Amino acid sequence: MTDVKELLLSRIRDVPDYPQPGVMFKDITPLLADPTAFSALTDALADLCVRYGATKIVGLEARGFILAAPVAVRAGVGFIPVRKAGKLPGATLAQSYELEYGQAEIEVHAEDLAVGDRVMVIDDVLATGGTAEASLQLIRRAGAEVAGLAVLMELGFLGGRPRLEPALEGTPLEALLTV
Repeated sequence: MTDVKELLLSRIRDVPDYPQPGVMFKDITPLLADPTAFSALTDALADLCVRYGATKIVGLEARGFILAAPVAVRAGVGFIPVRKAGKLPGATLAQSYELEYGQAEIEVHAEDLAVGDRVMVIDDVLATGGTAEASLQLIRRAGAEVAGLAVLMELGFLGGRPRLEPALEGTPLEALLTV
């Protein structure tokens, strides 16, 4: 796994002062453009899904879609997008959550999750944990079980993990990289 971590880290580009001064943005597009690195990432996340018995994978908008869809194919399970409010047609379940300045809402198609589903949530980055926490609540409200949460990268200095601990209710949180 050390080799995989080194490969992934080597393909993440730091972009200073983006999207605003003082922020060091972690750009994963070089990783996605490298088929060896992207495949290694997909394999590592798919292994976690299999290990935790996931029957479905939720990808969080928008970069979570890019990671979760190939992981679902590799793991042999279904993929479900969790979108920003108003982006899905038909009946949805919604979950609001707090942002630093205001509120946001995510949605999932009501029929996509059911009792008996074991759902792995996949995203690119765990920052403050707000969207991840809302997705866990949404999955449970749909009657499904959370198998775990997996991210490519955890920004440890933003405190997302401690915030999520109560919402995880003992389910695993896996970060392939922590910066």
